[in-house]
Amino acid sequence: MTLKMAITPLSKYQIAETKTFEKIKKKIDKKLYSKIENFVYPQLRENPFYGANIKKLKDNLEGYYRYRIGNYRLFYLVEGDKLIVAVVDFRHRQKAYD
Repeated sequence: MTLKMAITPLSKYQIAETKTFEKIKKKIDKKLYSKIENFVYPQLRENPFYGANIKKLKDNLEGYYRYRIGNYRLFYLVEGDKLIVAVVDFRHRQKAYD
């Protein structure tokens, strides 16, 4: 998995976007991606495990978390030993768990 790092010196966790997410990001509405960068990422940098829109996934998605953004879901993994949040996927809720 290749990661692109977005480093903020004062944050606890760093955000890393996978190549898969980089491709998806190009198709996301600019207003929606702005919400991800300005609201979601800062929250994930502070605490990627807890929040009203955060859910730890089970079964075949064990180890992943999802962040609910309206009708969309942002999927990510947390590499706790390295303090990295790896953003993996972004989908509409109807297709999120296919």
